[in-house]
Amino acid sequence: MSMNPGSRARSALPLEFPQSLAVYDDYADAQRTVDHLSDNKFPVEHLMIVGTDLKRVERITGRLTTGRVALGGLASGAWFGAFIGLVFTLFTEEGFLATFLPVVVIGALFGVVFALVGYAASRGRRDFSSVTQVVATRYEVLVEHKHQARARELLADLPGALPNPFA
Repeated sequence: MSMNPGSRARSALPLEFPQSLAVYDDYADAQRTVDHLSDNKFPVEHLMIVGTDLKRVERITGRLTTGRVALGGLASGAWFGAFIGLVFTLFTEEGFLATFLPVVVIGALFGVVFALVGYAASRGRRDFSSVTQVVATRYEVLVEHKHQARARELLADLPGALPNPFA
């Protein structure tokens, strides 16, 4: 049995025979359109904003050095050690600090070791840190076919609205 990959997405946010109402280059404009329709008592549950023409954008945030990698490993290892240390303190009879601090230190040490080993294994192929985001370049407002005429009528009252001329 094969399943159409798009069928799951369609069933998650269903609209009955969706039609294009307007297309915008900016999400804020699409949101303004839906807000305008909502303000005019339009049943907005029959609308959907769909981002199209997706792009993956990677913003480089800095250079990775051995010291920066070690510091990041230390911090993440300490956080993990703190979590495990708190769990241990719930199940031991010893004092809080006697149980908690050694686990945090061990977690920090393991974090540094694993971070440096991973960095060394990359052999300089990726000596930078970055943040990745998927963004849409166009936003289309869709409306159920039986509500399209009323939505277009209300949208005509919105200054600067850009109804889709091809719909």
